[in-house]
Amino acid sequence: MQITEHIASLSEEGRLLAAAAEQAGPGASVPTCPGWQIRHLLRHTGMVHRWAAAFITEGHPAYHPDGGEPDLDGAELLAWFREGHRHLVRSLEEAPADLECWTFLPAPSPLAFWSRRQLHETTVHRVDAESALGGPLTPVSADRAADGIDELLTGFHARPKSRVRSDRPRTLRVRAVDTAATWTVRISEAPPQAVRTAGEGSAEDADCELSGTAEGLYLALWNRLPLTAVTLRGDRAVARLWTDNSAVT
Repeated sequence: MQITEHIASLSEEGRLLAAAAEQAGPGASVPTCPGWQIRHLLRHTGMVHRWAAAFITEGHPAYHPDGGEPDLDGAELLAWFREGHRHLVRSLEEAPADLECWTFLPAPSPLAFWSRRQLHETTVHRVDAESALGGPLTPVSADRAADGIDELLTGFHARPKSRVRSDRPRTLRVRAVDTAATWTVRISEAPPQAVRTAGEGSAEDADCELSGTAEGLYLALWNRLPLTAVTLRGDRAVARLWTDNSAVT
């Protein structure tokens, strides 16, 4: 996706998150984040939005700590969230193409990184907010979901801090049936190594395969849908290795 598409989608996702949070109410439980209520979700996501915007507007060349979560609730908290989301979107829209600042995943540019990262951050937490309502989720397009799978598998879990490890080498295949994308994830004592290819690949060279729509896989890999939302073939223990250890911190 192009940077402008990421930013436009981020703008919409933030509005959807706020609308779902307002409808659910600050005390509603968030089933996809056990122990959280809507107020915790708004504080966390709003803090992340402001943290990201500071890199874009202030050009920090190295890691800079966030400003912490506010002691706000109710309508005041919702207004604070909306203000921070709008500020993030404006910051990205107004940033120069040659923006220089700190990032933490490989990307063509810092602007490409932050627009993509905040889009997927906000999409996943929008799903959290909508889960509190107990109804259907707003769909995620196949292209955007595949982009999010790419970021998760080849970005987040390529980092040394990934806890998806195995003393015995294992291979997990992720196949999106509504796109041409397949990911092969090799799990070992080192950080997982994921490679995206076109086509289905050979079933014989994977211990476990997860297949389904790109959206279903995207949300299942982020632990927002259960494994039953996708099709599992092979060794279920490999899939459990992912779900039990893949939470991003």
